[in-house]
Amino acid sequence: MPFKFTRLSLDGVVLIEPVVFSDERGFFLETYKASDFISAGITEGFTQENHSRSFKNVLRGLHYQIHPYAQGKLVRCISGEILDVAVDIRRDSKDYKRWFSEILSAQNCKMLYIPPGFAHGFLVLSETADVVYLCTKEYSPTHDRGIIWNDPDIAIDWGITQPILSKKDASLPRLIDAENNF
Repeated sequence: MPFKFTRLSLDGVVLIEPVVFSDERGFFLETYKASDFISAGITEGFTQENHSRSFKNVLRGLHYQIHPYAQGKLVRCISGEILDVAVDIRRDSKDYKRWFSEILSAQNCKMLYIPPGFAHGFLVLSETADVVYLCTKEYSPTHDRGIIWNDPDIAIDWGITQPILSKKDASLPRLIDAENNF
């Protein structure tokens, strides 16, 4: 199997480490293989791929989509380095409001699977970073929602007090006030 799947402290969130084959020419790795992901319990297929480029101290998030367009995401950083964050927003979950973070980089090739029912965001740690992520549902503007990055009820340790935010992300509500049908 070309992947190591590690179930994390938040139910459903999985750290994925691909096997990287390196030699003097460079490297090769598989980033997704349906049969391996299904064997690891990630059974929802992917329908859309997104790619973003951001600069140091840019924070994107915390984003999610409500049902029936709730998205699972398979996130990887293909250049640079990010702090990737998943927040459990499933009201009936034992992990409600808990968060997990992992450094994803072009060097470590790690990926994070974030299932539906989680908000997602990332902070760019390097001068620039390219982030690619597969989604289990297509983007739906009418189902797009978010939570403010510094919600005190969640208390994510981003390691920064004044990130660079979009106008949209800067005006997101706290979780307690956000529309959430999970």
